[in-house]
Amino acid sequence: MSQSFLGTYIDAVYHTALVFGGVEYFFGAGIQQTYPGATHHGRPIEVIPLGKTDLPLEIILEYLDSLKEIYTVESYDLFAHNCNNFTNDFAMFLLGKGIPEHITSLPQTVLNTPFGQMLKPQLDSAVRGITQAPVASATSPQQRPTGNLSGVVGGQSSVDRMHSGFANGVNGLPTGEVHKATTLNKLDTLLKSAKNSCAVIFFTSATCPPCKLVYPAYDELAAEAGDKAVLIKVDLSEAYEIGSKYQVRATPTFMSFLKGEKENEWVGASEGQLRGNVRMLIQMAHPPHPHTNLRLRTLQRRHKSVTYSKIPPLEKLIAKMGSQGSDPAVAALKDFICARESSGASDAPLPSLPTITAFIVQSIETTAPDSLFPVIDLFRCALVDQRVSGYLASEHSHNTVSNILTRTNMLSEQCPYSLRIVTLQLACNLFTSPILATQLLQNGESCTNLLQLATSSLLDTAHPPVRVAAASLAFNIVAFNHLRRLEEKEDLLRESAQVELIASLLEVLTNENESKDCVRGLLTAIGLLMYGAPRRGELVELCNVLDARETVKAKKSFSDDLKDLMLEVEQVLV
Repeated sequence: MSQSFLGTYIDAVYHTALVFGGVEYFFGAGIQQTYPGATHHGRPIEVIPLGKTDLPLEIILEYLDSLKEIYTVESYDLFAHNCNNFTNDFAMFLLGKGIPEHITSLPQTVLNTPFGQMLKPQLDSAVRGITQAPVASATSPQQRPTGNLSGVVGGQSSVDRMHSGFANGVNGLPTGEVHKATTLNKLDTLLKSAKNSCAVIFFTSATCPPCKLVYPAYDELAAEAGDKAVLIKVDLSEAYEIGSKYQVRATPTFMSFLKGEKENEWVGASEGQLRGNVRMLIQMAHPPHPHTNLRLRTLQRRHKSVTYSKIPPLEKLIAKMGSQGSDPAVAALKDFICARESSGASDAPLPSLPTITAFIVQSIETTAPDSLFPVIDLFRCALVDQRVSGYLASEHSHNTVSNILTRTNMLSEQCPYSLRIVTLQLACNLFTSPILATQLLQNGESCTNLLQLATSSLLDTAHPPVRVAAASLAFNIVAFNHLRRLEEKEDLLRESAQVELIASLLEVLTNENESKDCVRGLLTAIGLLMYGAPRRGELVELCNVLDARETVKAKKSFSDDLKDLMLEVEQVLV
C-alpha cells in the first residue's frame, strides 16, 4: 500500500524504546518507563542487541534526567521529535552509536513524498492519542533499576552491561533509617562509621511497652538526620552481650556518641527529651558555618554557568577551515547547529557524535594552531546543547575535551588569540552538562587542564576579552563547586586546586583596571570560593597571608556598580 500511496516501499512504522536493568524507557507523554514489553504498544516485533557500556548507573540516570528537559509532553512530534529520536540520543550516550538509520530516517522518507507532506497534520493528530498514552501504574516500575543493564528496540534496542553500583550515606550505610544491631561486632561497625559524626543507641526490649511509644519519633529523627547521624536500635532480649558490655539496667535507655566518644546517657520514654537531645547532638557534630548567619544576596544563592551561545556566520566560519570544511562531520555539525538555532533543541536530532568527536581530535592533531580556531568554534556552538556536552562525559578519559585543552595549554604564550578565546568559550560551555562538569572537576588531570587554561589566560594583559572569558571560566568552576558545597556540604575541587585558583584570582584582581566584567567575574569567583570554606583550612590561611580583604577593598573606587558585591566578598574574607 505504501508503494502506491507514497511511491516508496515502507515495511513498518517503528516505535522504539531502550531497555536496561529490567526497565523499558521510551518517549511519548514525556520520558516514560515500564517493564519490558508491557507498554500499550505491545510486545516488540524485533529486538536488536546494540552492545555493552561501562558507564556507572548513576551517570546514566543523571543523563536521562537531563533529557527530560528536551523530551517533554508538549515537544512530541510524530515526524520531527519522536520516540526514535529519544532512543537514538540515549543509545548514543550509552554506546557511542545510535539505532539503525533506516528507523531514524523513516519520517523524512515519508515527508520527502508529496502525499506524505499532505498527510502530515492528519497523521500526527491521528496517532498522538496512541503515542502519548499513559503507562498503567501496575506496569510502571517504582524504583530505578539496579543490576545488569539491557535494552530493547522496536522494535526496540538492546544494551547489556554491568553497572558499577554506588552507595550513599555514612561510609556506604543507607541513610535516613534506624539500624538494628544484634551483635557487638555489628554495633562496633555502626559506631565506627560515625566516628567523624555522631550516633545514638536506643536500648529497648520486646517486653517494654513505654519503648514502643517512642518508636515513631525515633524513626522520624533518623529520617530527619539523613547522613548526619547514625541512629541504632538494640533489642536487649536478642542481644545479651551488648547489654552486658554497656551495663544497661533499664529500658528505654539512650546513649549518644560524638566524634567516637560517649557524650550523654538518659533513661525514659520522653519524646520531647529524645527529640531535643538528638537534635542538639547533630548540631554539635555539624555546627553551621558562620557565613550562613550573614545576609549575602549574591554569595548565598545558586548561580547559572556562563555560556557562550552566539552563533557566528557558519558559512564564513567553515570557509576558514579550508579543505577540512568539506568533511561530512562539518556538514552534520552545521546542520545540527542551524536546526537547533532556528527550531530549538526539540527539533534538532543529534548527529553522529562519535564521528564528530573523531573529526575534532584528528583536526587538533593535524591542523596548525593558526587554522584550528574555526573547528573549535564550530564545536563550541554545538556544546550549548547538553546532549552534546553530556555525551562527552561518556568518553573514556574525556578524550575530546582533554585533547582540546591540552593543545591550547601546551602552546602557552605562543597560542594565537583566536584559538585561546574560542577554547575558553568552549570550556565555559562544558558546564551546560552537570554530569560532565562534575566529572571534569573530580578528575585530577581534567581539572588541572581547566585551571591551567583559566589561570594562564587571566594573565593575558594584551587582550581584555581573553581575561573576561577566563574570569567566566573561573566563575563556572567555582560556582559549580559552590553548588556542591551548598547541597552536599562537600567540595568537588581539591583544596590544593582551590589554593592555586584563589592566588591567581587575587593577583589578577590587583592588576585589572580596564574591564568591569572581568572584575565582576573575579570578585564573584573569589566570594563563592571563600563562602563556606573550612575555617582552619589552607584557603583561609592563604587569604590571610595575602591580605585578600585589603585587595578587595582597594577596588572600591573602580566601579559604583560593584560596591555591594565587594562588601559581600569582604565579609566572607574576615
